[in-house]
Amino acid sequence: MPNITEPKLISGNANKPLANAVARRMSMHRGMNVKPVDARVERFNDGEVFVEVFENVRGEDMFILQSTSRPANDNLMELLIIADALRRSSAQRITAVIPYFGYARQDRRMKARTPISAKLVANMLTGAGIERILTLDLHATQIQGFFDIPVDNLYASPVFALDVKSQFGDLSDVMVISPDVGGVSRARELAKRIGAPMAIVDKRREKAGEVAEMTVIGDVTGKRCIIVDDICDTAGTLCKAAEVLLEHGATEVHSYITHGVLSGPAIERVSNSVMKSLVITDSIQPTEAVKNCPNIRIVPTAPIFAQAILNIWSGTSVSSLFETNTLGPIYEGLYSTD
Repeated sequence: MPNITEPKLISGNANKPLANAVARRMSMHRGMNVKPVDARVERFNDGEVFVEVFENVRGEDMFILQSTSRPANDNLMELLIIADALRRSSAQRITAVIPYFGYARQDRRMKARTPISAKLVANMLTGAGIERILTLDLHATQIQGFFDIPVDNLYASPVFALDVKSQFGDLSDVMVISPDVGGVSRARELAKRIGAPMAIVDKRREKAGEVAEMTVIGDVTGKRCIIVDDICDTAGTLCKAAEVLLEHGATEVHSYITHGVLSGPAIERVSNSVMKSLVITDSIQPTEAVKNCPNIRIVPTAPIFAQAILNIWSGTSVSSLFETNTLGPIYEGLYSTD
């Protein structure tokens, strides 16, 4: 372990409540007060980002907590400039904690003359002096290969499994649903953790954002269905999938989505949907509309991020957080760890 007193956390403006919650959890684990480093992250009148760090960070192990969510470009620039400020202030190591990794959906060329923006973002982060990435449920796990630095990709499925066991009680009639063929591995992971069968909703798109047809692969008759995915943007596909599942005999439909982007008409769609509940994490700071939506529930990520940061700082395993017997005690008080 480096000869450093304590890990230090600094936050951009993307998700300050999560940064403060992570700091509180770190304080509990360390038995001392941990709070985000005093800094200002502001904008000039023309929109330029300016950062000033008010504390000494020389030789420190710095963790920048910043989701690159909407406004994606502004939050990405904040992250890059904070990293540059820390590097020029002689921080020993800089880790970017990115709960929601923006541009991850642009991880390959779908047609001619298009970019691979996720790779460009990876190059920018590395060029800014960031030496390690900690994120949650990358849209495509191969994005880890875009970096030449360590990338720790945490998974929401262990946390979701704790929540499902706490909320659903008897799981004998529960079935996990993948909303497309590409998300099968994610759905299978949750299904394995809760001991439930799995089905797939296969969708065919005419163009981006519009679903022409959906087919259910598997028998969902009499099942309480849990749709699992990493991102919910406009919620059109999700709400349509819930309708199709009920048409095929499901008794009720719930959704567990890691990143609640929830843009455009998403909140209205979810409110009027046949889904009984949509569960998201706080990887993206929820708006007031999200908080007030009666069928949206938010699962905290501060416990897992705080422990992951401490594990990275101390040089211990991050992958241990994928196991229920390790994660359960971290979420003690929120869920039963039986």
